[in-house]
Amino acid sequence: MTSYEQLLNELRSTALLGSCSSVLGWDEQTYMPPGGAEHRAAQLSLLAGMVHERATSPLLGELIVAAEQENPSSDPDAPTTATLREARRNYDRSTKIPRRLVEELSRVCTLSQQAWGEARKQSSFAHFLPWLEQVVALRREEADAVGYGDGVPYDALLDEFEPGMTAEEVSGLFAGLRDELVPLIAEIVETGRQPDISILERRYPIEQQRKFSLDAAQQIGFDFNNGRLDEAPHPFCSGFGPGDTRLTTRYDEHHFPGAFFGTLHEAGHGIYDQGLDPAAFGTPLGSYVSLGIHESQSRLWENFVGRSRAFWRRYFPAAQQAFPESLQDVTEETFYACVNDVRPSFIRVEADEATYNLHILLRFELEQPLVTGELSPSDVPSAWNEKFTQYFGMTPPDDAQGCLQDIHWSGGGIGYFPTYSLGNMYAAQFFEAARRDLGDLDAQFSKGEFAPLKNWLNEQIHRPGQRYRANRLVQVVTGEELSYQPLMKHLRDKYSELYGL
Repeated sequence: MTSYEQLLNELRSTALLGSCSSVLGWDEQTYMPPGGAEHRAAQLSLLAGMVHERATSPLLGELIVAAEQENPSSDPDAPTTATLREARRNYDRSTKIPRRLVEELSRVCTLSQQAWGEARKQSSFAHFLPWLEQVVALRREEADAVGYGDGVPYDALLDEFEPGMTAEEVSGLFAGLRDELVPLIAEIVETGRQPDISILERRYPIEQQRKFSLDAAQQIGFDFNNGRLDEAPHPFCSGFGPGDTRLTTRYDEHHFPGAFFGTLHEAGHGIYDQGLDPAAFGTPLGSYVSLGIHESQSRLWENFVGRSRAFWRRYFPAAQQAFPESLQDVTEETFYACVNDVRPSFIRVEADEATYNLHILLRFELEQPLVTGELSPSDVPSAWNEKFTQYFGMTPPDDAQGCLQDIHWSGGGIGYFPTYSLGNMYAAQFFEAARRDLGDLDAQFSKGEFAPLKNWLNEQIHRPGQRYRANRLVQVVTGEELSYQPLMKHLRDKYSELYGL
């Protein structure tokens, strides 16, 4: 057996152990009783330490060196070269972080997520503050351990979720997006056109919502023979490995978009996980590229497909049949306008396509001073409300609708939020490329034909795994560098038609 083959075996074994942690994490958010939090924290901390020990073992380092010597290559995109590149990156990063810190982060974040859930219910930031202080302190320690060269501490945390990306690069992309997006939103608001979105707040029985959402997720390509859908306080997707991808959503009998578009969103993530090469599980070629690329897949199915006119041309009659009391007096055109309504709102996951990105800009602008210490965790609510008022022209009435609405910080996900808007940008460019390659996608969607797009995504984005870094993948698939312009074109085109701009 060559060193390279031994290396792949080691990577697979470590990934298997990590997937056990993922199962426990999923159970924590779905079925675990509240009383199990302390024990679950101990379980996950132990497993995190064991995974870290394997991921930083001298044997693994030796196998990487030997495999690199066995496989010299001048082609950076060659599969073996890419595997070794990512194995090297992960090993070098992991060996800089002490096991003590990994275990403590896992333990604290498990308990912190439980505290966040209760704090959100009570709209009590004071209940969550001690945990946020611990999480921020630990993540600052991690940034210092990893290092950030000539950059800023935030780079070390962002790199975990979006390898190779820096805060400076994100700031440049976001500045261009903001400069064009804010005037577009203002132009929309100035039209005075506001569809009657109370239509979406009529009674939509939860069981019917569940069936309707499940059918839509299945139709776009999520395989329920190899996955399932459950409920959680904050929707997410967990891919444990080949044959087992879990989606979650949340239901509100008087808010149709939440569960429906949330399910489409998570199904997009799940389709990515199910599209990875099962034979390469645990290795870079069987792993997703970055969280931004992962988010591009969920946002593509949720917005570019699920909020399209063509989609509802196909699905609105089925919606009327599923919810006759709520939709019998509603036209397809009115419903389409409602699910694409643009107006400022407090909750990120319920925001429209345009204002959604302002939610991400706000979080990105708060996270950076949190990491440097310029913003104290105790000052987060006031800083949040000030920026929210600046961006949206209204102030959250309480912390549950403000700084407590997202689970990410409680789980240590500082540096995660930028990947959402990056995902929107990636999605827009990928969708343009799909239109170029596949022809009239609208005609296909209106007939319920989603397989051509799904198969194209499988081939172009999912199956290669980490053969390409995100920036290189965009170039390979679209022929262009990452840009905010395709996203802005998509938004302008859609809203010009809807709002008569």
